[in-house]
Amino acid sequence: MKLVCIESPFSGEVERNVMYADACMLDALLRRNESPFLGHLQYPRVLNDQLPAHRAAGIAAHCAWLRRADLVAVYEDYGITSGMDKAIVLARSLHIPIEKRLLGPDWLAWFLAEAKATPGMLH
Repeated sequence: MKLVCIESPFSGEVERNVMYADACMLDALLRRNESPFLGHLQYPRVLNDQLPAHRAAGIAAHCAWLRRADLVAVYEDYGITSGMDKAIVLARSLHIPIEKRLLGPDWLAWFLAEAKATPGMLH
């Protein structure tokens, strides 16, 4: 399995974007047989993005994972945010391949039909 750092929007419509990021993760796991990492989905669950020290820790950890990735997958159905752009710039500087992806307009229906979270876990 390729180690894939997934970049997708987080800020703005956070509820939709979190579900979209979950769908991107599922796409990588089930459709592409990849091992995805989504720091922008994981770290805000425990770090307060409004606190500079928390934000800096999350960005540093995400960049450390990105440096180990075989590929950076940029899911761009909702555009590319400034944070995603920074990850793309870093990946280019490290010569990590970048692949632009779309889930398409029916992503939500596919995700809701396919996702079966472990009981007690939230989407």
